[in-house]
Amino acid sequence: MGSEMIPLLQVGIFLIFIIMILLIAIYIYLMKPKAPKERKEQEHIIESEEDGKKKVEQDYGKFTTNLTRESIFDFMEFEEIVDNMIVRKNGTQYIMVLQCNGVNYDLMSEQEKISVEEGFVQFLNTLRFPIQLYIQSRTLNLRDIIEEYKARVDNLTIEIDRLDARIAQAKAQGNRALREKLEFEKKRKVNILEYGISITDYVEKLSSNKNVLQQRTYVVVSYYSAEIGGGLDKFSKEEIYNMCFSELYTRCQNISSALATSQITSSILDSEELAELLYIAYNRDEAELLQLSKALDSQYDALYSTGKDVLKKKQEKLDQEISLAAIDMATDSILKADKRKQIEELEIQINKEEKIKQKASELLDNYKDQLDKRVFKYAKEEIENSGSKKEEDKKQLAEGKTKSSQTASPVVRKKIVKKRRAEN
Repeated sequence: MGSEMIPLLQVGIFLIFIIMILLIAIYIYLMKPKAPKERKEQEHIIESEEDGKKKVEQDYGKFTTNLTRESIFDFMEFEEIVDNMIVRKNGTQYIMVLQCNGVNYDLMSEQEKISVEEGFVQFLNTLRFPIQLYIQSRTLNLRDIIEEYKARVDNLTIEIDRLDARIAQAKAQGNRALREKLEFEKKRKVNILEYGISITDYVEKLSSNKNVLQQRTYVVVSYYSAEIGGGLDKFSKEEIYNMCFSELYTRCQNISSALATSQITSSILDSEELAELLYIAYNRDEAELLQLSKALDSQYDALYSTGKDVLKKKQEKLDQEISLAAIDMATDSILKADKRKQIEELEIQINKEEKIKQKASELLDNYKDQLDKRVFKYAKEEIENSGSKKEEDKKQLAEGKTKSSQTASPVVRKKIVKKRRAEN
């Protein structure tokens, strides 16, 4: 048994020895300095892998293909902004936006709160077309307010310098009363100047805080060209555009008037404000750094023009048409109300005369035996004919043939127009 185990042990030791030699050879090969070409290739492979990882990290969340104008428009879902409108769906949908200024509801009395709520309910009941409410949160931008404060501070500084010159002149003339008055005025303006400087500094510090946000509420009003009716083939593109603009502008004016009952003021956004609204909606992070208002202030797209804006002309024409239509409606309503009043007064008078006739007829019947037959007959006829004139006036008044109804319209219209001009 012992003689059989010896060859097996020798074989195992031999295998272990060979394995050790192979491991030593592999170690020496790995530790051997590589040629410059091989080292360069290996480093290039490692750098390529690292650059690939960095590129993936940098391109994460970004478009990897070239963007075309069409693909961007498909993403934004609107074609253009023109004449205070957003055009969508190949010119079949037009949108106007109203910006609403809220009311401080919490500081109102109970009666004022009830009035606001009733006004809003009335606004909802008067809606005859769909609307959308949109709320956008923006970082508070006080740049314009700061510039206005600084301009006022500069003006105060100039006024104080002028007062110093006048005070020096008053001293030279020996006018004590004028000098004291000017010194008091200077002291007052210096206090205002110090207050203005402190307010400007405070607002500048406030504007540097990125956490100051404000909410703006908008009413989005849409109109589709298909709502025109009667077939769009018989209208040109310009006619369809003008009809859509007129309808949208009228709807926005109706909404603004209805919201005014709830003490909410509103205004239609112009094209620049619409562009800013969409820019902030699509660029939340970059909107604060790359402000659209600053780009517009630089006037990179300004043109030399001395003519009046076509859009303002169109809006003024629509306002004028609405005003004239409102005057006509008010005039007609006054005429109709006056006619109804006259008819009611005539009816009261006729009823009174009918009762008088009835009473007079009863009195004649009581004295019939004491009167001559012919006298009694003529008296009856006189009583019957006494109310015919009132009936004829009522008939003419109902048919609109009276002199007052023919001449009242120009007079009333003139008074209303004169009153509106005085208010404007």
